[in-house]
Amino acid sequence: MGCAVILFPVLPILFIFLFFLQNNSIKTSKYNFFTFLPLNLFEQFQRIANAYFLFLLILQLIPQISSLAWFTTVVPLVLVLAVSGVKDAIDDFNRHKSDKHVNNRPVQVLINGMLKDEKWMNVQVGDIIKLENNNFVTADLLLLSSSEPHSLTYIETAELDGETNLKVKQALTVTAELGEDLQKLTEFNGEVKCEAPNNKLDKFTGTLTLRGEKYALDNEKMLLRGCTIRNTEWCFGLVIYAGPDTKLMQNSGKTTFKRTSIDRLMNVLVLVIFAFLALMCLILAIGNGIWEYDKGYYFQVYLPWAEGVNSASYSGFLMFWSYVIILNTVVPISLYVSVEIIRLGNSFYIDWDRKMYYPLNDTPAQARTTTLNEELGQIKYIFSDKTGTLTQNIMCFNKCSINGKSYGMLSTCLILRKVDFSYNQLADPKFAFYDHSLVEAVKLSDVPTHRFFRLLSLCHTVMPEEKKEGNLVYQAQSPDEGALVTAARNFGFVFRARTPETITIVEMGETKIYKLLAILDFNNVRKRMSVIVRSPEGDLTLYCKGADTILYELLHSSCDTLKEETTEHLNEFAGEGLRTLVVAYKNLDEDYFQEWIRRHHEASTALEGREDKLSELYEEIEKDLMLLGATAIEDKLQDGVPQTIETLAKANIKIWVLTGDKQETAMNIGYSCNLLNDDMEDVFIIEGSTSDDVLNELRKKMKPDSFLDSDEINIQFEKSSKKPKIIPDEQANGVYGLVITGHSLAYALEGNLELELVRTACLCKVVICCRVTPLQKAQVVELVKKYKKAVTLAIGDGANDVSMIKTAHIGVGISGQEGMQAVLSSDFSFAQFRYLQRLLLVHGRWSYIRMCKFLKYFFYKNFAFTLVHFWYGFFSGFSAQTVYDEWFITLYNLVYTSLPVLGMSLFDQDVDDRWSMLFPQLYVPGQQNLYFNKTVFVKCMLQGIYSSLILFFIPYGAMYNTMRSDGKAIADYQSFALMAQTCLLIVVSVQIGLDTSYWTVVNQFFIWGSLSVYFAITFTMYSDGMYLIFTASFPFIGTARNTLSQPNVWLAIFLSITLCVLPVVGFRFLKAQLKPTPSDKIPSWQSQVPTRRLRRTSTRRSGYAFSHQHGFGALIMSGRNMRPKSPFATTGTFSPNSDKHKHKGL
Repeated sequence: MGCAVILFPVLPILFIFLFFLQNNSIKTSKYNFFTFLPLNLFEQFQRIANAYFLFLLILQLIPQISSLAWFTTVVPLVLVLAVSGVKDAIDDFNRHKSDKHVNNRPVQVLINGMLKDEKWMNVQVGDIIKLENNNFVTADLLLLSSSEPHSLTYIETAELDGETNLKVKQALTVTAELGEDLQKLTEFNGEVKCEAPNNKLDKFTGTLTLRGEKYALDNEKMLLRGCTIRNTEWCFGLVIYAGPDTKLMQNSGKTTFKRTSIDRLMNVLVLVIFAFLALMCLILAIGNGIWEYDKGYYFQVYLPWAEGVNSASYSGFLMFWSYVIILNTVVPISLYVSVEIIRLGNSFYIDWDRKMYYPLNDTPAQARTTTLNEELGQIKYIFSDKTGTLTQNIMCFNKCSINGKSYGMLSTCLILRKVDFSYNQLADPKFAFYDHSLVEAVKLSDVPTHRFFRLLSLCHTVMPEEKKEGNLVYQAQSPDEGALVTAARNFGFVFRARTPETITIVEMGETKIYKLLAILDFNNVRKRMSVIVRSPEGDLTLYCKGADTILYELLHSSCDTLKEETTEHLNEFAGEGLRTLVVAYKNLDEDYFQEWIRRHHEASTALEGREDKLSELYEEIEKDLMLLGATAIEDKLQDGVPQTIETLAKANIKIWVLTGDKQETAMNIGYSCNLLNDDMEDVFIIEGSTSDDVLNELRKKMKPDSFLDSDEINIQFEKSSKKPKIIPDEQANGVYGLVITGHSLAYALEGNLELELVRTACLCKVVICCRVTPLQKAQVVELVKKYKKAVTLAIGDGANDVSMIKTAHIGVGISGQEGMQAVLSSDFSFAQFRYLQRLLLVHGRWSYIRMCKFLKYFFYKNFAFTLVHFWYGFFSGFSAQTVYDEWFITLYNLVYTSLPVLGMSLFDQDVDDRWSMLFPQLYVPGQQNLYFNKTVFVKCMLQGIYSSLILFFIPYGAMYNTMRSDGKAIADYQSFALMAQTCLLIVVSVQIGLDTSYWTVVNQFFIWGSLSVYFAITFTMYSDGMYLIFTASFPFIGTARNTLSQPNVWLAIFLSITLCVLPVVGFRFLKAQLKPTPSDKIPSWQSQVPTRRLRRTSTRRSGYAFSHQHGFGALIMSGRNMRPKSPFATTGTFSPNSDKHKHKGL
């Protein structure tokens, strides 16, 4: 691995060995003023159609083959490029604005011995900066000193890993001495050697050389960009990595140009159409060569060859290119303009949807990208963050069981009156509880109840902060601990202060100081923590709280009856999705404890086997505990999360949760929001610590035979092929869930294991990946994109979700509590997870169906329009003569047929939003891409060919040797052209009427209006006046009134319409009867409207999440994190019984 060498003289100067001097500015935008035009044009010409129209433009500049003016292609091409370019410019301008907002944040930088305000973007590697409480960390810093004892600094890493529990960083002793002395900091002269920039959030290796001494640097001394300073007045840090080199930005991934599956399909179809166009032109060119050789050669006096044409073969060659220009309307450039308008319109519907507006923080839904709407109707996999996305990240103490009695109501019971804690001057006003009987038990001095809340106020590692008397703020290592201590505080047992040796509690208005003798800290193996305290009366007590499965094994046999009652309550709590915890105590003998504490001291100072020796001592003393009861904390889900997940599951959407939280916490949420339940056959946990372990665990899950060499998919993947390898959908023999840890995932994402991982995971209904890094989130999404033919969506609310949001086909940001990084990188954003079902099932589905209907109709009408030229070629000597009047050719796509198809594509609904939500099964055809694919395109093409045959030969037959009622002939080219184009326009108007499911005033106006405009323009352009004014431009004088006044012409038009439409109506009727779509089944479903009732079947008790790493017990007992004693900690400030303040010391 490379390294960077950083030297810091008196004025910080940076020498970099492997990477250049880096400032702290970030860039998420794609263009700048100079690169916009070339880059944007390069992206736009990646669309094959745009490149094709540029090629046509070049052809039209050649006089020998051009039958149309050059501006007929230039104007629409420039219009398309300009519309797309403006849209891209607006999107990138918004990215520039967000970059500017971040880069211009202020920070204090040490310059020439003084702190000066600088912008983030101007901070460079080697600068020393000052951060204060609640500041975001500017760059990746080496912590030098802080306001806390021993230069500790508390940080929150929600933007990095989604965790809101506090973490502790500590500076080197040698730099801690610098304090906030600006002179000493200015004179700091050191050399840092460290690893090159990388994306590993939990790892940093380096050394600091100062005054000839070397000091080791690790991740515990680093403050990473994206963290927030908490509970620390100030700290100083040395910038190690800045801007794009920071670990946060290294994990952010690149901004990629996202295109929908329909876009990619259209590129393929355009190639097919080009081939079909080339085939038609070749046939017509060969026909021209034969005709000119056989007949044209002898009629040169009457039909002279063009200048420079001296042979029939050369004439055929030129005619090939002439027909390329004439028949180019099979891929009209207006197609792409219309697609952009439709997408823009459907994006506005998302922005305007009041049902996706969140009034509490005035946040509407927002379509930040306007090119991906129809992809929302095809989602198969959703990758979701947990913290802040599924949950509110708010822990509430809702229920408890004390001495066999259950207390509390869920906070959703809004009709209940909240408990009034106004008698308690130290109560937290935000705390809500709904069971008044528990307050009465406390006031009546019920012994078990007092002991229960005393335990909650003593057994924890929370740090109190009281800057004003009575204004207590708790800094907890995990939100759960904060919720429990706050509950005890409101019920009259207020944790007021702590020192390394004491804990001060205000019990029912009486201040008591307990001597803290030992903290038996929490870890992931013990799943419990205990404290040993001596009360003011001299009693020795051990208080313990932990997971029920662990503590039940440590209880005294006399607790069996209470244990059964508590178990019933625990099952009830877990069934409601609450996080449970069992609490117990034990009175200790003085002599035994003195002997135990002596052995504890020996074990804690042992050089070898220290952890094992301490663990044995903890096991010894934590026996024969007396059960007190259990707590139930609600990790508050966002409103409607379980219902949303249930609805999306019915839509055959698979949900994967990717979170930085620990396994137990992630599984708890999985159960509480109905992702996991007891109806599943099994929930597999992959936690292997080596590649072989992970392989074995994957292979024994669900379908072991699927990994044999004889398995069809394995045989297919063994074959070497340049085509991307796609795993077909497989069915498991039951409903399963899969949980995999980040450590195991790292192995599973390597080499040949990734295939086995994705096969096993895709067989499961639910997958939960826990303790994953931001980059691993993106890798999991990329893995599914690589091996599954499916559209993916990633949703998150923090900076740690940015990489997966960028990687997925669709990225959704939630504007939550973890900043706006996810929103700024997303394609769509809103405030609550529950809006996702409306985004997909309503807006996504409608957008997909509208786009599919649009494409089917657009290709049909243009094949029907263009192929009439092809048939006419056989009757016009293959001379590249157009069938229609050139004005009709110009206005056909621009005026006559544009508004009706846009009206259908913007307003059509096969079912309304209510039925779309009630019947999620309607979403499935989009996942299977049933409404527009290659097969559907071929059907449109065949229908267009059939219609073109009718539209040419019926008018041709009707006009052949036909006489008017007055005996005059009307069998001329102009009358035939008018009749053919009138038939065409009425047929395509009837067709769009058949395609429209939801009629509005706008649809009616567009369809009838377009027909009216056609006849108005036709009669005007074919009038005597227009001929007299513009003789050369309007040669069809009198054709409209002469032709359209004949009954036989209208009969032929009616026959053409009938022959074109009747097969379509018959086919659709038979299909609805024999093979109905989900939309066709709606009438039969309406009588079986489901009752919305959410089942909770879990009997699993949610485990208690103490913290996301080893507890703070050792830190507290050492006193290294203690501030001077609070002046308010020795006085009680309330009493439910009297106003007298009491104080009892040791």
